[in-house]
Amino acid sequence: MRIRTTTLTRVGAALLASTLLVAGCADSGGDNDKDSNAGGSSGKLSLDEIYAEGIYGPEAPGDPKSGGQLTVGEYAEARSLDPTVTIPNGAVGASAMAAVYDVLMRWDSEKQEFVPQLAESLTSEDNKTWTLKLREGVKFTDGTPLNSAAVLGSIGYYMQNQGFNVLLLHTNIKAMTPVDETTVKFELNAPWATFPNMLATGPGMVVAPAAIKGGQKGFKPIGAGPFKFDSYKPAEELILKRNDDYFGDKAYLDSLRFVFPASDDARYDALKNGDYDQIAIRSNPVVETARQDGAAGALIPSGLGMMFWLNNREGHAGSDVRIRKAIAMTIDPEKYLARAQGGHGIPSRNIYSQSAPYFTEIDELQTDIEAAKKLVAEAKADGAKTSLTYIGQSDQASKTASVTVQAMLKEIGIDMKVELLNSVTDQTTRIYVTHDYDMATSSMSIPSEDPFARFSSQLVGASPANPSGYSNPEMDKLIFQLQGETGEEQKATLQQINEMWQEENPGIAISPGSFFFAWADNVHGIVPTSETLLLYGKAWKS
Repeated sequence: MRIRTTTLTRVGAALLASTLLVAGCADSGGDNDKDSNAGGSSGKLSLDEIYAEGIYGPEAPGDPKSGGQLTVGEYAEARSLDPTVTIPNGAVGASAMAAVYDVLMRWDSEKQEFVPQLAESLTSEDNKTWTLKLREGVKFTDGTPLNSAAVLGSIGYYMQNQGFNVLLLHTNIKAMTPVDETTVKFELNAPWATFPNMLATGPGMVVAPAAIKGGQKGFKPIGAGPFKFDSYKPAEELILKRNDDYFGDKAYLDSLRFVFPASDDARYDALKNGDYDQIAIRSNPVVETARQDGAAGALIPSGLGMMFWLNNREGHAGSDVRIRKAIAMTIDPEKYLARAQGGHGIPSRNIYSQSAPYFTEIDELQTDIEAAKKLVAEAKADGAKTSLTYIGQSDQASKTASVTVQAMLKEIGIDMKVELLNSVTDQTTRIYVTHDYDMATSSMSIPSEDPFARFSSQLVGASPANPSGYSNPEMDKLIFQLQGETGEEQKATLQQINEMWQEENPGIAISPGSFFFAWADNVHGIVPTSETLLLYGKAWKS
């Protein structure tokens, strides 16, 4: 199946954009006097406590109140409410889409399972045949019914127009059948334990038939969510108003207002000043400051939030596993974060967040400069390339990061040329489309709820979205095995993937990442779900 270049660029942007900001945020704010991972008597949070998944803040004072507008300082601007144009991820402003369309399923982080949202139920006996039951009487804001035909039409539009994760859908869905007005049956080619995640993200944002009648060019934001589109001023604000015809309990808020300040510092200052009610921040210094300040909000961690991809393809230095291992043994995560990130973040070669339910301690690759020198010399004697081009952004913090890496690699005999780019788009294209790089700062952002989806696109050798070109049949086998697993079986396979990463080093792990969705103390009821999306249907202000 052909995947369009534009699609790969958008997929890459969703995975990369947030990390590039992190990589360039050593001077973006926050307290640079970082404690160790063990908490002390000072009353400050340890790093492990700061980056622990959870919802923080005071208990809601009594029953919810209706009325008011919630002003949200978004991490990025959703310039379209079409789920096939804007990646359905909270990092790129897609929570606004979830407010307009809702999602069929949602991830419950407390229960660690997917639960019905707009749907009534999603069930399976074998993880291969799934039955989706819709709620009776749900209507879009244009008055038409949200029925099985609408669901199939919406998912068909999403797949036809190459929405995010579309390759997973195309290769795994054997048939989609309307059983009756409110029931859809999905037959898969193989068991897929985390299939519900597809219906908790883009494919589960059901758009009305009238929304897609004119295709992408004529798209209209018509959904059945708790809010509906009101107005949009590019680069200024997006306004959503309450949908009074929502099927369930109507939203408490009168409206949502999304605005788009440029930096995490600006958003956090606006929250403290009372200009914003809720914000999204990602840079480690600002996250650490906000958590130490006791800000309320939801902390959503991910694995490999900060890393370097190495181009494993023929003709590149990274095609030799000895060179990759030597680089991994040389770039010490703790030293890198100290020199390039002001000491912020948790240094780790483990590819999973400690908050992930499947996290296990493993024997991580250790820093060993002398062993790395020997590997480089051995590979060079066999004809391997020992020079490479590193691409990064052109801001000062990114320059500092590139010089740090350059000095580390010079010590082991690798000559690194630095090429600084002027835009995220350029870097995205170089990594995910043209593959014109040897080493690049990036991210995989492995989520707790569905690591399979991320691995299948980023690590499977045949995936067109694989940025490094890494290909190992044993790794592919583990990932395909992971697709149908749950519980301890899933945990064991994920550990094997982690251990193989330590041996093969398709990229260089530096640190897990996180999003902190901070809100004012008078804000309640915001519900985090899959892919860092937030649901505002039960949000209110006291």
